[in-house]
Amino acid sequence: MKLDRYDLKILEILSRDGRITKSKLAEAINLSVSPCWERVRRLEKAGIIEGYSARINSAALLKRTPVWVQIELKAHNAESFTRFEALVHATPEVTECVAVGGGVDYLIKVEADSIDAYQRLIDTWLTGEAGIERYFTYIVTKTVKSPDPGFLGSDLAP
Repeated sequence: MKLDRYDLKILEILSRDGRITKSKLAEAINLSVSPCWERVRRLEKAGIIEGYSARINSAALLKRTPVWVQIELKAHNAESFTRFEALVHATPEVTECVAVGGGVDYLIKVEADSIDAYQRLIDTWLTGEAGIERYFTYIVTKTVKSPDPGFLGSDLAP
């Protein structure tokens, strides 16, 4: 599906404000309401727009301690990766996890109730079947930039 500047602008606006009215969206991209809304429906039907959601400020709900961890596994085979990734999926304190190349295997973000709670989690992993060779802990002291919900940082808009 080929996207033009109107489609890209629609995606940019909706990624920031999924609750914008039809008329405000049409006004923002300089189209009348009907053609604008036809474009939105076409983008939805094509699967480019998958849905609409709310960004929840978890810090407003409860205070969590963010910790980034580098993980290196003992063994580098499919079974070890599968076992570790299943453990990550089963651990609600892990809010992000990426597999990376280089000196480590995974970078994970843990949001625990405290540093002590984080360390208890790691201790459980080390004494269990996680297969961790070594880990490095980085305590977050300040968030400088967090993921922007905007459409690809608006870099694609002409």
